[in-house]
Amino acid sequence: MHVLYVHQNFPAQFGHIASRLVKDHGWRATFVSQTSPGTVAGIQKIQYRASGGAKEGTHYFARTFENAIGHAHGVYEALKPLRHSVKPDLVVGHSGFGSTLLLPELWPDAPILNHFEYFYRPHNSDMDFRPEFPVAEADVLRSRARNAMILLDLEYSARGYSPTHFQHGLFPEAYRSKIEVIHDGVDTAFWKRRVVDDRVVEALRIPPETRVVTYVARGLEAMRGFDVFMKTAKRVYQRFPNVVFLVVGADRVAYGGDLKHTGGTSFKEWVLAQDEYDLERIRFLGNVSPAVLSHVLSLSDLHVYLTVPFVLSWSMLDAMACGCVVLGSDTAPVREVIRDGENGLLRNFFDVDGLAGAVVDVLKEPGDYRHLGEAARATVEQRYSLDVVLPRMLAMYDGATGR
Repeated sequence: MHVLYVHQNFPAQFGHIASRLVKDHGWRATFVSQTSPGTVAGIQKIQYRASGGAKEGTHYFARTFENAIGHAHGVYEALKPLRHSVKPDLVVGHSGFGSTLLLPELWPDAPILNHFEYFYRPHNSDMDFRPEFPVAEADVLRSRARNAMILLDLEYSARGYSPTHFQHGLFPEAYRSKIEVIHDGVDTAFWKRRVVDDRVVEALRIPPETRVVTYVARGLEAMRGFDVFMKTAKRVYQRFPNVVFLVVGADRVAYGGDLKHTGGTSFKEWVLAQDEYDLERIRFLGNVSPAVLSHVLSLSDLHVYLTVPFVLSWSMLDAMACGCVVLGSDTAPVREVIRDGENGLLRNFFDVDGLAGAVVDVLKEPGDYRHLGEAARATVEQRYSLDVVLPRMLAMYDGATGR
């Protein structure tokens, strides 16, 4: 069995699955991305370059589609000379990038299977969840056009999958029967709570009696409630001074239009300028390696995860796999995983006082809440671990190919 994976980045959602298929099942895996070519964990990597894309004169509403077409054509051009040597049994891509759109012209017998992550909606969605950051009319209108390539992928895919029921429910009802709910999978052999002998993180030595609160996000932005977290952290250390907040994430906006509200600064800088914060108690670590992150999460007395109704972050499940007690926002994607008082804690996204109160309660008596961290680990093992997900993924692959 030979699977061709297509994504802008590597390893993205597919690398850990591909390596398992190569190592444990003897399959062949080829990965096409914009990253450098080579071989990683038995996976052949092929590099493509986008062929064109949106320009300044491209209509704002059409730019997402124009960029996706550029990626689709770039993938096609990179693979065309290899059509007789690659010859996959199955093509797996990430919907929206357009990467798989043209590949049936190279391999008409190889079914297309797409990872359907998100379907954009202008109302009652991530776009209007935070009224304090109003969305421009042009962005509301553009959201209706952003699904153009996704709709093509829905039409041309043999099958597809979404990581959560929340994400699955966003897609048009006419296509939902083609989409299964299968998570990307968490490597629970790696993401686990470790015995911490050295409470040192990035040259910061944390005294044994100091409580640790963690926050992890791809970017420090409004979609992931970074500003709410900062307000919460200040109220916590004012009431419970013996605490350090470890913040992992890049000073950038991965999603949303935050920079339209910040006057030219990053969202992190804008948030810090809104109030005075004790940056001895709130330590920014930037991006860290998975090994460092697992160490940070193993130190955590409480992990805070906030999100608007949007794609569920891997970081929350990684934290749960590490046995963290997770305080999450009471929003749809989080509610699907965390049950308040059973395997974590849920509070209203906008209720800073309620969030701060929950944090202080845990920090006062962390031992009283350890059972929530243990239950969180069990949830990931039972529902989201790679060992549970992979057989379902293989069954979907076999179904798509008719094996």
